[in-house]
Amino acid sequence: WSIKIHNGSNEALAQYKINITSIAPLLEKLAISSDVYWVLQDPVYEDMLSESRKMITNEKIDAYNEAAVRILNSSSRNSKAKVKVFSVSKLIAQETIMKSADGLHLPESSRDTNAMILMNVYCNKIMKPIDGSCCQPQPPLTLIQKIAFCFFTLSIIGYLIISLIHRNNYRKNKSCTDLESGEEKKPAISTPNVSTLEMLLQCFCKLGLIMTYFYLCDRANLFMKENKFYTHSSFFIPIVYILVLGVFYTENTKETKLLNREQTDEWKGWMQLVILIYHISGASTFLPVYMHIRVLVAAYLFQTGYGHFSYFWIKGDFGVYRVCQVLFRLNFLVVVLCIVMDRPYQFYYFVPLVTVWFMIIYATLAVWPQIVQKKANGNCLWHFGLLLKLICLLTCIYFLSYSQGAFEKIFSFWPLSKCFELNGNVYEWWFRWKLDRYVVFHGMLFAFIYLALQKRQMISEGKGDPLFSNRVSNVLLFISIVSFLTYSIWASSCKNKTECNELHPSVSVVQILAFILIRNIPGYVRSVYSSFFAWFGKISLELFICQYHIWLAADTKGILVLIPGYPMFNVLVSTFIFVCVAHEISQITNDLAQIVVPKDNSTLLKRLLCIAGFFSGLHYFSAMQDQSRH
Repeated sequence: WSIKIHNGSNEALAQYKINITSIAPLLEKLAISSDVYWVLQDPVYEDMLSESRKMITNEKIDAYNEAAVRILNSSSRNSKAKVKVFSVSKLIAQETIMKSADGLHLPESSRDTNAMILMNVYCNKIMKPIDGSCCQPQPPLTLIQKIAFCFFTLSIIGYLIISLIHRNNYRKNKSCTDLESGEEKKPAISTPNVSTLEMLLQCFCKLGLIMTYFYLCDRANLFMKENKFYTHSSFFIPIVYILVLGVFYTENTKETKLLNREQTDEWKGWMQLVILIYHISGASTFLPVYMHIRVLVAAYLFQTGYGHFSYFWIKGDFGVYRVCQVLFRLNFLVVVLCIVMDRPYQFYYFVPLVTVWFMIIYATLAVWPQIVQKKANGNCLWHFGLLLKLICLLTCIYFLSYSQGAFEKIFSFWPLSKCFELNGNVYEWWFRWKLDRYVVFHGMLFAFIYLALQKRQMISEGKGDPLFSNRVSNVLLFISIVSFLTYSIWASSCKNKTECNELHPSVSVVQILAFILIRNIPGYVRSVYSSFFAWFGKISLELFICQYHIWLAADTKGILVLIPGYPMFNVLVSTFIFVCVAHEISQITNDLAQIVVPKDNSTLLKRLLCIAGFFSGLHYFSAMQDQSRH
């Protein structure tokens, strides 16, 4: 209006500056106790302006806006008493002014967007919605996070110092010239020795840099996040791509046993890739896809039951070393993320799930009488003893699944409550446990039956040979294909998620067993595997956990945006970094497992006491943190 009334004169702009200068102290005073926003003047679409408005140009508007921004807060020394410039309104206007009817007045959609942003500015910092990172202040570092930051910083400094010392010593001894012969003598050691301390510091150094990236991606509000929007093409087209890639990287297996190592890695690999695509595409809103993904999660737990039962049954190794190795490899990354990202253990629900089931398998087989294959071969009665153990386990599972109160009482006792509570209760843990409550038992039972048949040479596992006789193999293969398709048809016809979830624990094993038989009965199929999928299968646990913060974002509710405006390129870049980080963390975990969990029992006991002290200190600092919050 000033530009129009005064025909865009410079005198009007000078008077505007005087006026702004006079009200600035009042606005700054008001800003001490309130949020004060100065809305910039929106641009115009000059080509559409009428003759009476031609003097209103974007150049003049920019001059007025620059004057306001420069004068406001120029005299304010108090950071809390600053007038905030609502510059986003100008950006919105630049996108929508083309839709203006007269080149001056913006469409109503602009006003609605501005209002929505203002509501986000005011509400998000109070309500802290999990699916909206806009306008939320960066959460302050907790005491535990500060300690972790200091620890990683000291590890990096310590590693650099030791590396420099070792490198200097190595260079001094690398080559020495024989003055008499004039020949160069080679040193006795061609590479510098890496001490345990240096390897330990190297692992923590790399881990510290990786955790910094985690924090910047999902806690520092440095990168943008975007919402997921499901379409059939966004889910099924990537599935086709990875299946084609998997087929191209087919190789022969080292052994042709049922569920051999290469095959189980392949199985975990393609399942993990499908689950990742499911998460990033937001396919959980499409019930048939959701039900099939539930089977993939159940298949992971089935492998947990199958793998650990097979190990304990064949090896008979119930030592502390084995238990500590498994628990360390499963939980190391999650414990670090709980500290760095300030999240409860139960937030990464799959790791608590496989950890608890591993301990249940161990307790079932380790408790007296310990029944293993070597002992059972001498007397068939031991097989019935093991079956009784499995029946007792099934009875306990059945009882807890229909007694939520008893389940919650067990896991509400300290210190279990610290591990399994989420938002002040263990309901989420009970729901996750109940959803796949029978599948680990199914995996154990399948392993027992398979190993018993294998011992009695009732199955053929030679290269190219069918698993059973031709007639039996064909019948089982036909039944498996029909069962597999029947489950898929049932899952695709699901209309109610709650009802389907109730049936899922009992029927998911049908498709899992059908897949195993289809994959293993024909000898030529059992003799090959996809190295592409197997590579991902070896880091499947790290992929599942890392996706929470550096591929997805806002704790899996959104998608991380490293490169705004280029969605496909952004997914490619973030995926590449994500996979590299998961692979590196897998290597770090394996290296640390060798150092932290020694085979010597006395040394291992000392380490366990140190770990117990670490968690006690963690609990103490967590309690102090909770008190300071209240």
